[in-house]
Amino acid sequence: MPASVLNTPSGTVLIIGASRGLGHAMAAEFLGKGWNVIGTVREGGRTKLHDLADAFEGRLEIETVDICEPDQVTALRDRLSGRVLDMVFVNAGVSNNPAETIADVTTDEFVRVMITNALSPMRVLESLAPFVPAAGLIGVMSSGQGSISNNETGQREVYRGSKAALNMFMRSFAARHAATSRAMALMAPGWVRTELGGPDGRLSIEESVPSLVNVLLARKGSQGLHYVDYLGRTVPW
Repeated sequence: MPASVLNTPSGTVLIIGASRGLGHAMAAEFLGKGWNVIGTVREGGRTKLHDLADAFEGRLEIETVDICEPDQVTALRDRLSGRVLDMVFVNAGVSNNPAETIADVTTDEFVRVMITNALSPMRVLESLAPFVPAAGLIGVMSSGQGSISNNETGQREVYRGSKAALNMFMRSFAARHAATSRAMALMAPGWVRTELGGPDGRLSIEESVPSLVNVLLARKGSQGLHYVDYLGRTVPW
């Protein structure tokens, strides 16, 4: 990654789903680069994000939202009204039993994964896009498993389908906003050892997130939608 990326002017990034895992690590990385961060958690007790807020007093705001609840998304938009968000990135998502096929999955479980991974992230972006300036970036955490071209082994069928749907919805969003100069990104973080990714992931958080954040910073100012991995390589649709 060019050294100039590390000197990118700071701003404010909103990370949806920052209480743990990749989202929490992204918040820490942006703070370390001088950015101000708004991170969201779902309702509940204290999280690792609260500890991070204590360490970066005044530079990390914590908001509460469940993206699967449209009323809560609307309330978040209203609370942020008038703010300028240089970057909005939706990290929130879920997995399911990786061995479950389309033949096996219940309707309720299929709906849960699709709503959380495909519909709800786009509702957030639709709601908050007006707060992102022309030089800003709108992004969402996808997955290399959302690539139809790369699916030669099957497995993780429901999760793959949810991320492929997310990619399609994001392409439609980009087509509707083709006149904007804002950058848009679908990020594939690699298979990372997190609670969602599981213990067998090929990458540690430290191997994925710092580079992923640098890729996002490098994409700012690059018009249009890019589907890339944590090293900045294009992922085939």
